Amino acid sequence: MSVDNFCNREVVITSKDTSIVEVAQLMRQHHVGDIVVVDSSGDQPVPIGIVTDRDIVIELVAGEVALDSITAGDMMSYDLATAKEQDGIWDTLQYMCSKGIKRMPVVNEQGGLEGILTANDLLELFAEELTLLARITTGGLTREKKARE
Repeated sequence: MSVDNFCNREVVITSKDTSIVEVAQLMRQHHVGDIVVVDSSGDQPVPIGIVTDRDIVIELVAGEVALDSITAGDMMSYDLATAKEQDGIWDTLQYMCSKGIKRMPVVNEQGGLEGILTANDLLELFAEELTLLARITTGGLTREKKARE
């Protein structure tokens, strides 16, 4: 299974010049916990950073930083980890764990943004897989019980 089959293709993006208040408003408007910061100077948006709701709360609000002068570029993580569309789910999960991240932009071969994969997406996928596995086990037990009757 590759990442491109499970990533969310509806990614909320912004430029690094966007004010942090506007970033928070975008998060609220789209009901997301992150905004991918992109460079849109080429043919397609290329992810260059990410800002999360946690970044805003922990670093700015709790630090009592004046929000009016902060931009997405000031807050974004510059060491952005990405996955390629053809990367496997298991390898991507291991990479996310090793980096300690919950959200990973997915890019194409040219580095253009294609989607985002989150820990919640992976939890949903694995929950579905485990449910199917449980049905196999339960179905076998049911057939055995009926055969004994």
